[in-house]
Amino acid sequence: MNYEKLAILTPAFFCAVAIAQGQQLNGCAELRGLQISGVEITKTELIASGKTIPPAYPGAPSIGPLPAHCRVDGVMNRRKGVDGQEFGIGFAIALPDRQAWNGDFMMQGGGGGNGFVAYPSGASYAGDQPALSRGFAVASTDTGHQAKTGAFDFSFMRDQQAYLDFAFLANAEVAGIAKQIIAHYYAKPAAYSYFVGCSTGGREGMILSQRYPTVFNGIVAGDPAMRTGLSNLTIGQWIPVAYNQASPRDASGTPQIDKFLTDADRKLFMDALLKRCDAKDGLADGMIFDPLGCDFDPAVLACKAGQDAGCMTAGKIAAIKKAFAGPKNAYGTQVYPGFLYDSGITMKGGVPGLLAFGRNGLFGPYSTATELDVDKAALHASDPLVEPASTNLSTFSLNGGKLIFFHGDSDPWFSALDTLEYYKSLAAANGGSDRVAQWSRIFLVPGMAHCGGGPSLDHFDMLSAVVEWVEKGSAPDFIFATGQAFPGRSRPLCAYPAYAQFTGSGDSQDAHSFRCQ
Repeated sequence: MNYEKLAILTPAFFCAVAIAQGQQLNGCAELRGLQISGVEITKTELIASGKTIPPAYPGAPSIGPLPAHCRVDGVMNRRKGVDGQEFGIGFAIALPDRQAWNGDFMMQGGGGGNGFVAYPSGASYAGDQPALSRGFAVASTDTGHQAKTGAFDFSFMRDQQAYLDFAFLANAEVAGIAKQIIAHYYAKPAAYSYFVGCSTGGREGMILSQRYPTVFNGIVAGDPAMRTGLSNLTIGQWIPVAYNQASPRDASGTPQIDKFLTDADRKLFMDALLKRCDAKDGLADGMIFDPLGCDFDPAVLACKAGQDAGCMTAGKIAAIKKAFAGPKNAYGTQVYPGFLYDSGITMKGGVPGLLAFGRNGLFGPYSTATELDVDKAALHASDPLVEPASTNLSTFSLNGGKLIFFHGDSDPWFSALDTLEYYKSLAAANGGSDRVAQWSRIFLVPGMAHCGGGPSLDHFDMLSAVVEWVEKGSAPDFIFATGQAFPGRSRPLCAYPAYAQFTGSGDSQDAHSFRCQ
């Protein structure tokens, strides 16, 4: 299937579709019989107003109630693959009532290894109202395979086509099909198209801006899983090896990484960090809004001669500094960026912070080694198929595209500094940083873990920000944020390189008492 042609359909084509239909609007049930090459519409259902989507995982919020809409489910490019396994790109599209449609299309990104079709509500990073409730037609996809063992089932990669679909093909293909169905249902094309995703979805957004620069007008890429192999090397080997060197041993001599730091150690560390860096933004409030200006050195906690309380051993401090600096090869070259010292790094439960390691990580037990050959480990850690490394986005920007990044400063899986370095690298290929700022911006989120959580303000509306920028030319200098960790508090998330600074007057809980500088 020629996904590029499907995804970039011309206005003339849509006019032809409307004329062929005799200007008649098609009902939800009629979409079941819609004929598109390579596509099977497997189900259409008219959903009444009030539907609520249950939490996707324990602790997650429910979504809804949603407005009345037509849900369309389908599969494209169905085939037999490795070992006779059935593959195909599953998708779902939610079409609001014609009177409620705002004329735009939004596609939501995936997570982990994908493998399931999430409800197309467009709820993530859209503020208080899901995109569907705001009138967007919304699409989602499993990117070409069905997960069998959970959100991080990557067994599908044995099939080359399934891997290609996941890596970069599927989202562009589904976008093209969604645009056709939208045009058929409403008898006119979507005026603007948007993509919003975090983690794997953030990577997908970057891929779309690089490989398919005219498919979406606006893209939001959060905490992108940019370089998964090197990130896994860092989290799964580099940091554990560093901590193991200072961890107590069990009877067999095996390092006990879960006992590397005590709760008292973590509190001591965080108290010292906040004392040094919290008030640099003008207010001591448990949040570090100027992480790049944070000059905290764990060495201030080193035990002096004869001191055995209220301090940390030299071995622990050396291990922490090595871990947070990130891996370097034998020649001293940085293989993957380090991590920020931030207020969420000691968080336990959920996605634990980098100073709260347990015995097991995301993909099993952590390494118990005390040495690591970085050169050897990094040799096969990169994969150009899935890594969104290209920086020449001239077609995307010249086509009016707008690209917003955000990243949690306490993300323990993917370093915020990696995303920031990519953003800064756009300048060289796109006419300088000032020119890049005309179409792309990045927002760092203090305290936030991977895509949410932590001692942070992780509730914000990135969708409205990119829509205002695309459709009205209003660039987002800041975005208001709130969160359950700090009830009643709001802050501006400022576009890099600015950060939120307390004005010195007004309500310290109110975002309006801060300025971006």
